Amino acid sequence: MKIIGLAGWSGSGKTTLMQRILPEIIGRGFTVSTMKHAHHRFDIDQPGKDSYVHRAAGATEVLVASANRWALMHEHRGTAEPNAAELIGHMSPVDILIVEGFKREPHDKIEVYRRVNGKPLLHPEDPRIVAVASDAALPDCPLPVLAIDDVGAIVDFVLAHCGLAAR
Repeated sequence: MKIIGLAGWSGSGKTTLMQRILPEIIGRGFTVSTMKHAHHRFDIDQPGKDSYVHRAAGATEVLVASANRWALMHEHRGTAEPNAAELIGHMSPVDILIVEGFKREPHDKIEVYRRVNGKPLLHPEDPRIVAVASDAALPDCPLPVLAIDDVGAIVDFVLAHCGLAAR
């Protein structure tokens, strides 16, 4: 399974870019999964549902399944947060896994950069950043700089970097 990340500061447009490149990659005949890091407390479950009751009662894992989907919820219960590699091990094989966030993890990444954020570029401190998708020209950048709105060029780069020929 080929892995590429989208990394950038909050508000840089990672999720928007993900939303735009997924249909393009899938439209070219590839299977894609995503993995997203949340810096905040989140819950996909709802109070009052049986699965919520199971977790509240102390279950470490609760799997909920239906004819349309299944979801596995795992409570850390005091253990350390797993790193990206550990979490990737739980993913089913696909052609490309796109990881959003996890900007400090050691997988190849495209930096998503918007000048209006006023944040520094990440690539000078991260040798695993292989390109920058930006809303501004970056003449001093030693990496490929892709226009953040040129979805086709970004997908071309992703597929070439992952060693996948167009189908």
